Amino acid sequence: MDIAEVAKRTGVPASTLRYYEKKGLIVSLGPQGARRRFAEGVVNQLALISLGQAAGLSLDEIRSMFAPDGQAHIDRQLLLEKADEIDALITRLRAMSHGLRHAAECPAPSHAECPTFQKLVKAAASGALQRGLGQPALKRGAR
Repeated sequence: MDIAEVAKRTGVPASTLRYYEKKGLIVSLGPQGARRRFAEGVVNQLALISLGQAAGLSLDEIRSMFAPDGQAHIDRQLLLEKADEIDALITRLRAMSHGLRHAAECPAPSHAECPTFQKLVKAAASGALQRGLGQPALKRGAR
């Protein structure tokens, strides 16, 4: 299948296909300089690349999971580590969401009088929110 057909079937621009080839993520058939042609399996490879990118894997990490013949060679430990990173991010984002909702709905006369809001301010001032450490326990409806 030629590069235009792959681009049409997958929605991946030809320029990206050429870049992926240069990075070693996919392999074209035939000599360089001619119109690039790919095996049918490239569609599945591109789907795996897209899935890896959606999960936050770098192109180098994704490339390491393909054998020279293009077959997937999944690094389970890397996937577990990435899943742990995503879980930690979800935890931080959930805490921030609860904090924002609390600040918006807090019944205290002013935010300066709200202990929960003050915990959030202290965590932000210490840099804990950026580091993902010491997240204040922010529960919706808590004061």
